[in-house]
Amino acid sequence: MNSQISPSPQFYLTAPAACPYLPGEFERKVFTHLVGPRAAEMNDLLTQGGFRRSQNIAYRPACEACRACVSVRILVDKFEPGRTMRRVLAANGDITAEIYPAQPSTEQFSLFRTYLDSRHQRGGMSDMSALDYAIMVEDTHVNTRVIEYRRRVEGSGIGAAKGELVGVALTDMMSDGLSMVYSFFDPAMEKRSFGTFMILDHINRTRTLGLPHVYLGYWVKGSAKMGYKTRYQPQEHLTARGWELYSGEDEG
Repeated sequence: MNSQISPSPQFYLTAPAACPYLPGEFERKVFTHLVGPRAAEMNDLLTQGGFRRSQNIAYRPACEACRACVSVRILVDKFEPGRTMRRVLAANGDITAEIYPAQPSTEQFSLFRTYLDSRHQRGGMSDMSALDYAIMVEDTHVNTRVIEYRRRVEGSGIGAAKGELVGVALTDMMSDGLSMVYSFFDPAMEKRSFGTFMILDHINRTRTLGLPHVYLGYWVKGSAKMGYKTRYQPQEHLTARGWELYSGEDEG
């Protein structure tokens, strides 16, 4: 594949395929490659324009008769967790989080497989190997980090034992915030609403960095598995008129 940088990115359109979110619908995507010295800058611009990143590909829906996929970003400065979310933070008070370069580990992959086998047995990622996982993490030309979530253990300093790994987030560091590319966690942590906790942690990290947005990817109205994304308000949705404040009912 030619990875030479042209003055402007080249975009391509996929063939129609069954939609993974809405039964009976078909999806198409427009995509481009994120490579070379301007990849991080391009990723920022494209994410702000409704694209998502997967490895060194930036893509967005380009369906002919459907506009259900809507890009969502949380307004960090104005976000305040509701009572339910405060309980989630308290329930996970024994969790620590550390940020690392985008490098895979055997421990991460083991947790990843446990997550897939529990939550996504028939999904498109269900048969991913250790090599596939390594590519997902490492194949990036932008400022990507891995955040590891572990149970807190006593002791600190050089040689201190690490707690059990219970969650991982693959996150892009952008000029205006953090973009959550992919995350997974120990299914046993579901009772703690651990997915919610990881998003709340990203909100806190973004606020600490003095940046305004956490990008959550696409919300699909009518898709039960995407409904959680509207709980984090205030948030903006990307419309034909640009980013606009979402006025839906607060679910948090």
